[in-house]
Amino acid sequence: MEDEVARSFLGRFVQEFPAALDEGSPLPVSALSRRVSVEELHGESLELGLRLLTARGASAGLAALLCHEAYSQLLQNDLSPFYIPQDADADQEDKKELKLLQSESVQRLFLNTLINVALSWHQNIPSDLCPSRWLPCSTHAIKNTRRKMEDKHVALAEFNQLFGIQDGVERAYYAVFDGHGGVDAATYAATHLHVALSKQETLRSDAAAAFKVAFQHTDDMFRSKVQRERLRSGSTGVAVLIQGQELTVAWLGDSQAVLVRKGEAVTVMEPHKPEREDEKQRIEDLGGCITFMGCWRVNGTYAVSRAIGDFDQKPYVSGDADCTVTRLHGDEDYVLLACDGFFDAVRPSMVPELVLNALQQPVDPEEGAGASLNQTEEAVGPRVAQRLVAHAKAAGSSDNITVMVVFLRPPGQLLSQVSMTGTAEAALDSTSQDAVPQ
Repeated sequence: MEDEVARSFLGRFVQEFPAALDEGSPLPVSALSRRVSVEELHGESLELGLRLLTARGASAGLAALLCHEAYSQLLQNDLSPFYIPQDADADQEDKKELKLLQSESVQRLFLNTLINVALSWHQNIPSDLCPSRWLPCSTHAIKNTRRKMEDKHVALAEFNQLFGIQDGVERAYYAVFDGHGGVDAATYAATHLHVALSKQETLRSDAAAAFKVAFQHTDDMFRSKVQRERLRSGSTGVAVLIQGQELTVAWLGDSQAVLVRKGEAVTVMEPHKPEREDEKQRIEDLGGCITFMGCWRVNGTYAVSRAIGDFDQKPYVSGDADCTVTRLHGDEDYVLLACDGFFDAVRPSMVPELVLNALQQPVDPEEGAGASLNQTEEAVGPRVAQRLVAHAKAAGSSDNITVMVVFLRPPGQLLSQVSMTGTAEAALDSTSQDAVPQ
């Protein structure tokens, strides 16, 4: 079945792209940057390729394999013709460290390599195409009443395929980034954090340590981009890696993840907020201060105490991520990731009942004709996340809202569970009475 789906897509794709793109013709998808460093090339190429392929209906697993193969072949080329001449006035240290490529030109080469891989696979499809670890994932994001959308999110059930990892350990990666002062930092983190994570030697033996280094490295990379492009923005973020039977959660700031096991919320992290006592003490020990100006702020500026970016307030706004590791026993229902636009209006303790309530709602004909939420994995779609986002908005959130629900077992089992314990609405009433603000 996987081969048939792949062949069908490849047939359509090579009809649209029967040959390499002409020099000077517009790219079918726009590059993220005008200039890209050698280190940034990996993340930006993968992002470009995945965007092109998924927009045309490629399965996530096939898209990941195609992009990995295309990038591997790209690196076999001489990229020196794409280097941008450095400013003669730049000091020697900058010249040594900063090598920039003209993004559109080098990405044209990447896309042409991707097209050639697709043409080759269409003629002789690899025999080792294997499905990725597929977990039902419901995601929804809205700008809400804000002027701009500054959230970004990433779902990579095919983490191993994207990076060519073949060690027999299943991996899936999910992340939500909440930007402020612009979307640049959130976009950067969504493009590069998982790439940095994949390159850590400690990934298998110590995923928490790997995450911490990856967050810091992404922050350092973004600092270089900020300096050369005169940007100014920041982003909180929460990312999870499901690796074998371990769930690793890493975060900066007040985006959060909630694990739900047997219908009960399990605390796997505590968000970083300026008013948190240990964060307040850390900032004051550095010579900074926490002041209340409508909300608690670091040095009277940012309302977050840890973030990627925000370099005008480093080290008070720290780039050091925290991590936790939770052993999975098979009785976990799902993990929910969301930005503070959701959690400002919803207590983590309310999440299990809100999700069950969303699962019990009848399917809107526009969401899936003929489907019923006897919840097969295919029926989940964006519905659950849409209803959680709608609840947060109705509860008073005016911020950007992004919600991602990654089901660790079939949603239908959750309905069977709640049918034995009562309706979700009744449980929600009980939870709401007992809950306290987090």
